[in-house]
Amino acid sequence: MSEQTSIRVLLVDDHLLFRDGMAGLIRSQPDMAVVGEAGDGLEALVMAQDLRPNVILMDINMPGIDGLEATRLIAQAVPESKIVMLTVRDEHERIFDAIRNGAQGYLLKTIRAQQLTEMIRAAARGEAALTPAIAMSVIAEFRRVGTAVSRAPAEAALPELALPAEDGANERLTFREQEVLRLIAEGQPDKQIASGLSISLYTVKSHVRNILAKLHVNSRRAAAAHVRRNAA
Repeated sequence: MSEQTSIRVLLVDDHLLFRDGMAGLIRSQPDMAVVGEAGDGLEALVMAQDLRPNVILMDINMPGIDGLEATRLIAQAVPESKIVMLTVRDEHERIFDAIRNGAQGYLLKTIRAQQLTEMIRAAARGEAALTPAIAMSVIAEFRRVGTAVSRAPAEAALPELALPAEDGANERLTFREQEVLRLIAEGQPDKQIASGLSISLYTVKSHVRNILAKLHVNSRRAAAAHVRRNAA
């Protein structure tokens, strides 16, 4: 993308005041334009397909389809759009999930305005939009996961494995989602799973939501029964 080309930005955040501030900042840049604003993940998916923005600034925590799932869907439907996640929390597991779902960058909402606009330009150029602190977190997480995988049985070493799903569906659970699912099948509550995997309770709940959606079941008990049936 040339410097003269306007960077088309889609804003996705359920907090209108924050979104207004972001829109004002972006519109003040001579090489950027706000092409749309969405308040949830589903609206973001529809608008991304319609508007084909260069960069999408995506909040993680939203009602309905959250930012992580919206990123996965948009990355599949509109791969040319670069998605940069925005969050108030620096959680290693969520950074890893965001990048695995197709995010081009991951930034904290405490970032300075000038740094944010620089990151938007970097994403539009196809570069990773990560502050130094977040980049170090990503490296640390990749190292941790790499070590865990190297110690795991060979059959569990792939980051994503296909598990049979209900009604003939066949969606992929990530390596971490499979870990969580196995612990659910063992009867462990969310707090125990979070402690055992050294991740936050919020992250566990996010994984559980994704697992239930991918297996097309509506309860932890049904997910556990699914595991037992397929292990038989």
